[in-house]
Amino acid sequence: MLQEDALGETRDEIYKLYLEVALSNRVSEFIKGGVILKPNWMADGSSFFYAEQEEEKTIIYKINPEKKTKEPLFDNEGLRKALTLELGHEPSGKGIPFSQFEFLEGERRVKFMVEGKEFLLDLKTHEIQKLPPLSEEEKNRKKFLIPKQFKAFLGNETKEILSPGGKFFAGIKDFNLYLRSTEDNTILFLTDEGREGYAWDLWNASPLWSPDGSRLILTKVDWREMPKIPLVNWLKQREDVDWVIYSKAGESLWKSELYVIDINSKKKVKIEIGDLRNHFISIVDWLPQGEEFLFFIVDREFKKLELMKANAFTGVAQKILTETEETQLHLDPFQRMEIKFLEGGRKFIWMSERDGWNHLYLYETGGRLIRRLTEGNFPVSEIKKVDEKRGWVYFMAQVDQTRPYDLHLCRVNLRNGKFERLTEAQGEHLIHISPSSEFFLDVHSSLTRPPKTELRTSEGKHVMVITEARIDVLNQKLKWVPPEEFTVKAADGETLLYGVIFKPYDFNPSKKYPILDYIYNVPHATIVPRNMYSALLTPEAAFAQLGFILFMLDGRGTSGRGKAFQDASYGKLGQIEIADHVAGLKQLAEQREYIDLNRVGIYGISYGGYLTLRAMLVEPDFFKVGVATAPMVDPEEIMSYTEHYLGLPQKNKKAYQESSCLHLAPRLQGRLLLIHGTKDQNAPFSGTIKMAEALIRAGKPFEMLILPEEAHVPSGIRGKYWIMYQHRYLEENLKDFKAPLPFWEKRIR
Repeated sequence: MLQEDALGETRDEIYKLYLEVALSNRVSEFIKGGVILKPNWMADGSSFFYAEQEEEKTIIYKINPEKKTKEPLFDNEGLRKALTLELGHEPSGKGIPFSQFEFLEGERRVKFMVEGKEFLLDLKTHEIQKLPPLSEEEKNRKKFLIPKQFKAFLGNETKEILSPGGKFFAGIKDFNLYLRSTEDNTILFLTDEGREGYAWDLWNASPLWSPDGSRLILTKVDWREMPKIPLVNWLKQREDVDWVIYSKAGESLWKSELYVIDINSKKKVKIEIGDLRNHFISIVDWLPQGEEFLFFIVDREFKKLELMKANAFTGVAQKILTETEETQLHLDPFQRMEIKFLEGGRKFIWMSERDGWNHLYLYETGGRLIRRLTEGNFPVSEIKKVDEKRGWVYFMAQVDQTRPYDLHLCRVNLRNGKFERLTEAQGEHLIHISPSSEFFLDVHSSLTRPPKTELRTSEGKHVMVITEARIDVLNQKLKWVPPEEFTVKAADGETLLYGVIFKPYDFNPSKKYPILDYIYNVPHATIVPRNMYSALLTPEAAFAQLGFILFMLDGRGTSGRGKAFQDASYGKLGQIEIADHVAGLKQLAEQREYIDLNRVGIYGISYGGYLTLRAMLVEPDFFKVGVATAPMVDPEEIMSYTEHYLGLPQKNKKAYQESSCLHLAPRLQGRLLLIHGTKDQNAPFSGTIKMAEALIRAGKPFEMLILPEEAHVPSGIRGKYWIMYQHRYLEENLKDFKAPLPFWEKRIR
C-alpha cells in the first residue's frame, strides 16, 4: 500500500496528466485508433482510404466495401526505399511519411509532398518520380499563404473567405470589401464607401460565395446608433481604451443591409428587405440554378422567423414561410442553416419545432407545405444526406426513449414515409455516408465503450469493422475510471434528469468525498459528456483525480429534450436550475454513502458562472464553496442573448429583476471566488465589478481573480492558470471546509 506522501504525489501527477490531455487535446495518445473523422472517398463513390497510426508508424488503408477488404494503399517498405534514394537519407518515422496526397489519372498515380519536395507514384508499378521544385508563387498558391507584406496590410483582420475553385480570398480592410488573389496575392478593393460605424461585414450573417465564384452575398451593417463599452489595455506602458459596440438587453441593435456583389463588374445589388434594425439576418444557401438564394430574418426576441427567397440580379425578395413561437425559436443566426434542396431546387426540406419537437417537413420552394416527413416524441438534430434516386432522407435523431440523449442515424422515405433507425449501439454516433449512398461509416462510442468505426450498408446491415480503439495506455497511465451515468428526478418530483459523476482513480466507496457541481444549465446546449473521447477532453475528469466526486447534470431548461423541456426556464432564468441540481445531489447522496453533502462545491463559466452565483446566494446552506468565472450577474447588463429567454426588459421588468444576482448579495454565507477577464465582450467585466460592490455593501467576504486583458473564455497561459487556480481554490476550501468567520459582518460594520 502506498504511503500518504507517495499517494499524494501520485494523485498530483495523474491530475496534471489528465489536465494536459484535456488542454492540449492529446486524447489520441491514450485512445489509439477507432475513429475516422474524415474518410477520403474514391471515384467509385463507395471505396475510401484513411490514415491510421499503428506501432509508431502511419499506414494508409484502402477499404473496398464491395469486396469487404482492408489493405494498405501503399507498399510502405518499397516507398520508403525509393524516397531514401531521392532524398539522400531515410524519411522520418517508420511508416508513410505523408498523410495528404492527390490522385491523378483515374487514381492510377498519386502526387504527394515530403520535406517540401513533390513526387509522383505509380500505384501499379510502384515507380516514383521527383517533380521539379515549386516556385514561391506556386507555394503560396498551394498553401494560400499570407506573405509578410500582406500580414502588415491586414493587421489583425485576417478573416477571409475562400472562393469556389480557390481563386480568391474575400476579406474586409478599413471597413471595405477586397479580393486577394491566391496566385500572386494582389489586392483588389470591390467597395470604397464603407466607413467606421457603417461598414461591410464578413463576420455575421454567414456570407456566401455563389457556386461559380462570381458573386458574393454579404451584409453592410450600420451600428452608428449602438452603445459602446470600454475595454482598457492595462498592459501597455501608457494605458489606453478601445471602445467596442455592445448593446445590453433592450438597447439598440445594428441595422443590416443585404447585398450581392459581382466581383468582375463590382456591381452591387441591394436586396429589398426594408429597415432591418433590431433584427438578425442570416444567409442560408444559393438555389441550385445560381440565380436565387435563401436567407432568413428573425426578430431580436427570436419569436418570429421569416424565410425569404431573393433574386441575385434584381434584388427582389419574397417571403416563403414564417415560423413563430410564444417562447423562443431554437436557432443560431450566426451559424449557417443547412437546407437540402430536391428536384433541382423545386423543393426543400425544412426543420421546425412547431409541434414541440424538431422535425422534418417537405416544402415547395414557393412556400407550399407538401407534407411532414418525421414525427414522434424525439428531436431531429441534423440532415446527413438526401438520396433522391432511392427516395431516402438520412438524418441524426435522439430516438431512444430509454436513453434520450443517444444520437442515432435514421432515414425516412420521401415517397411513403417509411421510417427506419439504422444504428443500435448505445452512445453517440458520428456518421459518414458514401457519395454513392450505398454505405455509411458508423463511428460510435459510449462512456464505457472505446470508439469503434464500422462499415454498414445504407440499410444499416453490418459489413465490417474498420478500426477499433485500443485503450491500454489510457488504463495504464491515467488509471482510467469511466464516469458513471445516473438518473434523478427534477425538483418537480416528476421529470427524469440525466447526468454523470467522475470519481478519482483510487476511489474507495468506504470513504467520504466532497462533491463538486460543474454547472452550465444553459437553454441552448447540454453539458454532460456521452462518449469516451468527450469525457477525456473535459478538465473535469482531471479535477476528480484530486479526490472529489465531480457531478454534471443536464437539468430542465437545457436543449435536446424537446420544446417543453427547454422552455421550463423561459421567462425565469435562474429560478429553477439550482433547485434541480440540489434535488439531484440529494438523491445521489441517498443512494451513495460516500458522498458528503456537508462539503458541496459548485463552479462554472459564463452562464455557469451566473448559476454558480445563484447557487451560492439562493442555497447558502447547501453550497459551501463556489467559483464563478465570467458570470452574467445581471441579465439586463448582458447583450441581447438574454432577450431570447426573458423577452425585452421593457416588457418583462419583473423577470429581469428576479433573475439578477445583485439584490441577493446579503444572502452569501460560504466562500466565493469571482474570476473575470478584463476584455470580456460577452459578459462584460463591469458585471463582476458591480457584484463586488454589492457584496462589499452587504459586508460579505469574497475573493477575486482578475485575468488581465483576457476574453470571455480564458485561453493560453492565462487559461491554464485560470483552470488550475479554480481547482486549487476549491481543493483548499472544500476538502476541509470552514465557513467565513461569523463575527466578520459585525467587525466590518
